[in-house]
Amino acid sequence: MDAGKRTINDIFNGNRILEIPFFQRAYVWGETQWDRLLDDMETVTTRNKPYFMGSVILKQQNTPAKGGVGDIRTLIDGQQRLTSLNIFFKVLCLKSKMNSSFERRFKLENGELALWHNHNDIESFQKILNLEEMEELEDLDNIHKAYNYFKKNVDIKKLDRQKILNNIMFVGIDLGVKEDEQQIFDTINSLGVRLTTAELLKNYFFNRNGLKEYKKYWKDIFEISDDIKNYWDKEITTGGRKRTFIDIFFYSYLQIKIQENDINVKAEDKVEFSKLEILFESYKKLIKDYNLDKKKLLKEIKIYADIFYANFNLEIVEQELTPQYGIDRINAIIFGLENSTLISYVLYILKNVTSKQVRNELFEFLESYILRRMVVRATTKNYTKLFADSLIANKILTKKAFQDYLRSRSDKSNYFPNDEDLKNGFNSSPLTNKKSKGVIYMIESRTRNRKKHGTSLLGINKYSLEHLMPKKWENKWSNISTKEEKDFRNFKLKTLGNLAIITQSLNASIRDSDWDTKKQGNGKRLGLESYSAGIETLSPFLKLEEWNEIEIQKRADYLFGKAKEIWKSDDL
Repeated sequence: MDAGKRTINDIFNGNRILEIPFFQRAYVWGETQWDRLLDDMETVTTRNKPYFMGSVILKQQNTPAKGGVGDIRTLIDGQQRLTSLNIFFKVLCLKSKMNSSFERRFKLENGELALWHNHNDIESFQKILNLEEMEELEDLDNIHKAYNYFKKNVDIKKLDRQKILNNIMFVGIDLGVKEDEQQIFDTINSLGVRLTTAELLKNYFFNRNGLKEYKKYWKDIFEISDDIKNYWDKEITTGGRKRTFIDIFFYSYLQIKIQENDINVKAEDKVEFSKLEILFESYKKLIKDYNLDKKKLLKEIKIYADIFYANFNLEIVEQELTPQYGIDRINAIIFGLENSTLISYVLYILKNVTSKQVRNELFEFLESYILRRMVVRATTKNYTKLFADSLIANKILTKKAFQDYLRSRSDKSNYFPNDEDLKNGFNSSPLTNKKSKGVIYMIESRTRNRKKHGTSLLGINKYSLEHLMPKKWENKWSNISTKEEKDFRNFKLKTLGNLAIITQSLNASIRDSDWDTKKQGNGKRLGLESYSAGIETLSPFLKLEEWNEIEIQKRADYLFGKAKEIWKSDDL
């Protein structure tokens, strides 16, 4: 890798083709960016000092030079800036009657444009950059809009072409043929630039001659409409970083694919392929080292992508949750309780279990397994190995098979907590607020009598978690004399028996008030009774005249009783 300052003359040297990946997304700059660019170019003209415009990352291609071309490089980062600069300089040179100057800098000796554009913009880009004089053009796309913007706003009296060429600087990074562009992409992502591994995969699977295959196996699946694109562009946090749905899908499919017996992926490669941060390199290595047919892979990817799109619903956190076991409740566990490690296994189930009854029985057991372990604070450090590897490799596709698998394991890290464990969890496990809210919400969703109350259950994100006995209890709650009693109270108020979901956060003045005021409010501010309508896991306890450690324990026992019926153990 070679990095350093680059000028326009360094980048467009008259002997190099810069190729934007053919299936890269379209040019998206608009008037805000064009305004700034034009203002900056006028400033450069006035000050005649170096001006940095960000990064340009190029990767050397293997393609042999043809027709006098010194080399061909893929433009990994800088598409928007270099496209805009090309259009800006074209308009400036046409207005200045110096089109030959544009062609000397931004074209090759054979007359070809030095910047090869993507499939969305290539026709418009070539048309505009090959103009011989200014023309009236319609705003057909952003390329045309950029041309018309600069045509209207470029004032040649305020712009000096040579000063601009001499002073525009980039941070240039040149990668060799074998260097890893995904690492660079991830670095850019960490700086807030919106790039995805999917963009790399798209341009790896298809080339400039593959428009038909691209439409069938990519565009019609991932980009056919704005709604579809928005779905795949949604982000969730996994592994401490935000990832798009499309990246999560390709990761999940890869975990399923590498478990196939006929491919026989080596154990050390499976470990490498399980790392989300090197997803693109993993696909390349899998296809090359295991001699996989790209077209067959794309056909299978299409099947899995359709299943993914039809079933995984991030919006479930805003919607009423059904009491019936199935994919909706699994979605609530994945997205509402941040268990994205389940996705690979759930996708595998959806693809391979055709019986809805068998599938939902397995989902019921999966819910019991995850929620019981959550209540007892069992470790999740082995979940990736379990859900993205072992269960798929062992073809665990029924409830009984899952149970038998757990019974057969000698290690206890993935154990199924029994009822005694669960009871202890409700009595003594201080969970995070998100997990506490999730546990109580999932119980509520199975407990609520919708006909009796006539109120619907809101999405999990619509509820707030409330400590019934507040953390700041000492001023307005019954006094306790000994340190042991205070310590015990401070411990119990963090456990599930003292936690509840309500439809709106209480005002701070009510939150820390005595029990009566906290229930009823103070006239100006509403209390728990106003925000607990229909909430079965709370409403009955608001009739109590006193709330203390004894009542916390009783409610913990109540929640445990509900939980063990909802998340059955089947004597595991």
